[in-house]
Amino acid sequence: MNDEKKWVKIEREFDAPIGTIWDMWTDPALFSAWYGPRGMSVPVAEMDVVVGGTRKVCMEMKSAERPMKMWFTGVYKEVTRPHRLVYTESMCDEDGTLITPQAMGMPDDFPDITEIIVELSEANGKTLMTMVHVGVEEGTAGAGGWNQAFDKLGEYLASREFG
Repeated sequence: MNDEKKWVKIEREFDAPIGTIWDMWTDPALFSAWYGPRGMSVPVAEMDVVVGGTRKVCMEMKSAERPMKMWFTGVYKEVTRPHRLVYTESMCDEDGTLITPQAMGMPDDFPDITEIIVELSEANGKTLMTMVHVGVEEGTAGAGGWNQAFDKLGEYLASREFG
């Protein structure tokens, strides 16, 4: 992380065991249940959660005025269950072919590859999650999307019981 603050860091505490939060990040069905900003769903989540494994995710907005699909792909760089997950993320098409962020309407200085770092720790049955997205700046739509996604994650967890 450099001094130009081209990253966003979000910390959240969830009332769930660390293994549950790990699964929310690594199980495609569970990931699809919460990922993305409000109004977006995840019809596709393919994840080979091993170092060097790939991932491909589609976020979709089914709005009458502006339906939209956004595809992302990446590679897992670190997988240390249940404490640390690091993966890259790039925009792609439905086939997984990389496309430039600018082709998706992102700013000219948006990087082709970003990196997501998730660190989890447990205390008193709750999990502290720290997520850093290198390449996405504080105060941007991307940062706002993460906060909305984590709100959805909290709501999803609250609707279930863990023990």
